[in-house]
Parts: sequence; C-alpha cells; structure tokens
Amino acid sequence: MLDPQQIHQWITAGLPCTHLIVNGDGQHFEALIVSGEFAGLSRVKRQQRIYAILRARLDSGELHALSMQTLTPDEWEGQGRG
Repeated sequence: MLDPQQIHQWITAGLPCTHLIVNGDGQHFEALIVSGEFAGLSRVKRQQRIYAILRARLDSGELHALSMQTLTPDEWEGQGRG
C-alpha cells in the first residue's frame, strides 16, 4: 500500500516545489502543490505536468487516484497562506 510520503518524494524529485502536502488513505490521494514552474500554465497544463512525473506509477497501477490543487507561489500567497 502506498504512503503519502512516497508520492511526496516522487513529485519533489520531478518538480521544484515551494510547498507540497500529500494526504491519502493508501489508494486515493490528494495533493496541494505549489511551484514556480506553474507560472503561465493553465490548470490542465499544470496537472499534465504532475501526471507526466507520475506516469509510470499510474500506468503500472501502483498509484490509482490523485486529485490535486496546483498553485504558483503568488497564488498561494494571495490566498493568505504564504
């Protein structure tokens, strides 16, 4: 069974994140991902970037489901969370 920390490590290995939280129950996970690399990208492009990082895990069935919120550092700070 997957641990949220494993997904955290996979994402940070492929994307510089200023903030990352991954929660889940072993099968379904959610992630809050803040990265400067999302600047100028649509929500769909941001998610595609994350799915590209996790593609092998998704294709193998090791990772089943991941919902995500993707923000730039400015968007994160604009929500009063910075």
